[in-house]
Amino acid sequence: MTWRASVLTLFPAMFPGPLGQSLAGRGLATGLWSLDAVDIRGFATDRHRSVDDTPFGGGAGMVMRPDVVDAAIRAVAGGRPLVFLTPRGRLFTQDDAQRLAVGPGIILLCGRYEGVDQRVIDGHACDEISIGDYVLSGGETAAMAVLDAAIRLLPGVMGTPESAAEESFSEGLLEYPQYTRPANWQGRRVPDVLLSGDHAAVAEWRRAEAERTTRERRPDLWARHVAAITPAPIASRVPSP
Repeated sequence: MTWRASVLTLFPAMFPGPLGQSLAGRGLATGLWSLDAVDIRGFATDRHRSVDDTPFGGGAGMVMRPDVVDAAIRAVAGGRPLVFLTPRGRLFTQDDAQRLAVGPGIILLCGRYEGVDQRVIDGHACDEISIGDYVLSGGETAAMAVLDAAIRLLPGVMGTPESAAEESFSEGLLEYPQYTRPANWQGRRVPDVLLSGDHAAVAEWRRAEAERTTRERRPDLWARHVAAITPAPIASRVPSP
């Protein structure tokens, strides 16, 4: 079954955008995944095709109407996780991408203006996801990031599936540095161990560099990694009588 992505948006012309190029684009062209960009405005019921209204309680901006968004969701719902992209959501991770890649696909709801009426988010039990601690003009850019992260993990999309096993976050660590020819560039030499032909030494160096980079650049990831590989105290592993 083809992995299917449905994007609910006020700007369907933004898709596939970058997803039509490179790995994702080739996968789309060969049928490894499919994309339908659904225009939320098509579900408006008045002659002005209104999709938003002023917020209850006052305040700046407009809020996307629950009745219109609900109709758009129901048009594509069924069998796939429904994600609302919002700065209020939990942080999207590589683990999320891996879980999505083994499923049937995803439905992505892209907000605009001040957001979407909370009642439709709660009513459909949307998984609220953020791609970082910053605010975008809308959810479309975030949707592309989520899709790209999952699509590249689909079988047949990457030429060498082994590449995914050594990438950043694959084992809770950032990836080690990469080098290619020439071996000496502007006086900067490739580490000798990578030229040695000693595969065990190369693997050891890469692991050490991944750990060093993670420890220095992402102490939060390093702390989680250490906690994950540290055995629990013996007392906590002995079952209660």
